[in-house]
Amino acid sequence: MATSVRLLVRRAIRLSYRNTSVSAAGAAGRSACCWKPSPCRCFSDAAADRSTHFGFETVPETEKAKRVYKVFENVAQKYDVMNDAMSLGIHRVWKDMLLHAMHPQPGVRLLDVAGGTGDIAFRFLEYVRSQQERHSRRAARSMQTPSWQDISNSYTTEDEDVPKESRAVVCDINKEMLRVGKQKADSMGISAGLSWVVGDAEELPFDDDQFDIYTIAFGIRNVTRIDQALQEALRVLKPGGRFMCLEFSKVTNPVLAKLYDTYSFQMIPVLGEVIAGDWKSYQYLVESIRKFPDQEEFKRMIEDAGFYCVQYYNFTAGVVALHSGFKL
Repeated sequence: MATSVRLLVRRAIRLSYRNTSVSAAGAAGRSACCWKPSPCRCFSDAAADRSTHFGFETVPETEKAKRVYKVFENVAQKYDVMNDAMSLGIHRVWKDMLLHAMHPQPGVRLLDVAGGTGDIAFRFLEYVRSQQERHSRRAARSMQTPSWQDISNSYTTEDEDVPKESRAVVCDINKEMLRVGKQKADSMGISAGLSWVVGDAEELPFDDDQFDIYTIAFGIRNVTRIDQALQEALRVLKPGGRFMCLEFSKVTNPVLAKLYDTYSFQMIPVLGEVIAGDWKSYQYLVESIRKFPDQEEFKRMIEDAGFYCVQYYNFTAGVVALHSGFKL
């Protein structure tokens, strides 16, 4: 009974969202194939003419994805080095904080979207491995001087003690970013429980209710239609699954905000030219941060997509925010 009610509520949420989208775009703006997630996404000429931002520049929606693809194709080889330069190395701490907030347990399935270089997936697998080792040590200590009851229980729970395999799927639209991620995995000797998939955040190539956790770190601001990406996240998560997004946000400290703006607009493009020979791509990355919604607005967008218990946590005075929500 509870499962049926839950399914009805989820369908009502989706239907409500789609009706709103259709009303805004015009009922004639979509063909019948676009009423539900499917491999076919059809848009009218009017939809193709809609504009969006590419940094501070206004461009047609159909053009932004191509431009973003080219940016990350250009920066893929130096992406990790530039992340260190752009954040003064603090991005590593932010990603560690994401994993500690996630606190994944053995058997969890993770989908990391826009995760081409593998940073989140690698941390996830290492965190789960450490959790398994911790559980094993506790079990070993408890069995050093077992009682007769402990021995009896060990026979009945033998199958339950077999650790479940956790899996991480890295999904990225950019093949060059995935190639760099695979190279890193090979150099680190990471292969078990890890998959690499080419896919668009707005049209994920997965069935419904597949993953326990969905993460997207420093990627959602590059998506053309953020509302569609959030709907896709909701679709592929299992009931009870968790959405987690780590993204640059609005700095809450006025003094730090001025310093951060100066560093971002004046230094990062220069570093992009020096390190990667491509100041234009890094100029876009800086501008895209300024165009991204602030913490409260993005929280409302996540709630509008159908997630519950949505919260955010500011890191480094709001330079970055971690948003979290759950699927009913």
